[in-house]
Order: sequence, then structure tokens, then C-alpha cells
Amino acid sequence: MQIKSSGKVLMLGGAFLALSLIAVTAFAEDVTPISATAGAPNTSTNAAAKAAALAAREAKAAAKAADVSAKIACVKVAIAAREAAVSAAVSTHSQAVQAAYTTRTNELAGAYSNTTVKTVQAGVKVAWADFNKTMKAATKAWNTNSNTIWSTYRAAAKACNAPSGVTDGGNSGSEIKGE
Repeated sequence: MQIKSSGKVLMLGGAFLALSLIAVTAFAEDVTPISATAGAPNTSTNAAAKAAALAAREAKAAAKAADVSAKIACVKVAIAAREAAVSAAVSTHSQAVQAAYTTRTNELAGAYSNTTVKTVQAGVKVAWADFNKTMKAATKAWNTNSNTIWSTYRAAAKACNAPSGVTDGGNSGSEIKGE
């Protein structure tokens, strides 16, 4: 009996061993090794994530650069329009001033063609009064035009929403004052 019991024990032990091997083999196929997940980085996934993040940053920087470039181009158009308007206004002002001087010259020549002091004085007074009136009108027209031009420019530049260092509106004080 002892042999028989010993055989049963041996048989039960063999069956247990066989079942254990089957179970270990089945579990081994489904479980990844601990060393692969615990603390060891997955380099292919990290590299892909880093590349994607870098590409996103580069795309954002390129979009920002394109946006700033478009805003600068917008300011450039506003400045070109302003400068064309200033040039036309300067030309108009110069013509008005030139006309005032020409008129004064002619009126003074007429005044000094008189033969009495009283008529010369009257002619000189009229010549200078007309000159001053024409010059004041030219100055007023220049100042009105200049203010309108610069206001229009500032509104256009503001609409561009450009960085503050791009516009040159701070230099408007160097314009002529319509003298």
C-alpha cells in the first residue's frame, strides 16, 4: 500500500507539475516583462512625441511670423498712402505760398508805380494785407490737410494691429507747420 500510495502521490505530483507548467506558459504569453514597463522609457514613443511637439512649435512660430509680416505689409500700405497725400498737400501749400508771393510782388510794383506818398502807402498796405490773408489761408489749409492725413494714417495703422515699433507716427512733429 505504501507503494500504491506512493504511486498516487507521485501521480498527483506529476499532474500538479504538468498543470503548473501549462499555466506558467499561458501567462507568460500575455504578460510583458516588468523591466519593459517599470522605469524603462519607450524611446520610439518619446521620440515621436518630441518630434510632434517640435513640429507644433515650429508651425506656431511660422504662423506668428507670417502674421507679423502681414501686419507690417499693412502698415507699409498705410504709410505709402500717407506719404502720397502729404506730398500732394505740400505741393498745394507750396503753390499757395508761391501765389501769395507773386501777388505781393505785383501789388507792390503797382503801389510803387504811384507818384504820391499817400497812394504808395495805400498800395503797400493793400499788398501786405492781401499777402498776410493769403498766407494765413494757405497755413490753415495746410494744417487742416496735414491733420486729416495723419489722422487717416493713424486709423489705418491701428487697423493693421501691428506691433508698436513698426509704425512711425511718432515722427509727425517734424512736419512743416505751414509757415
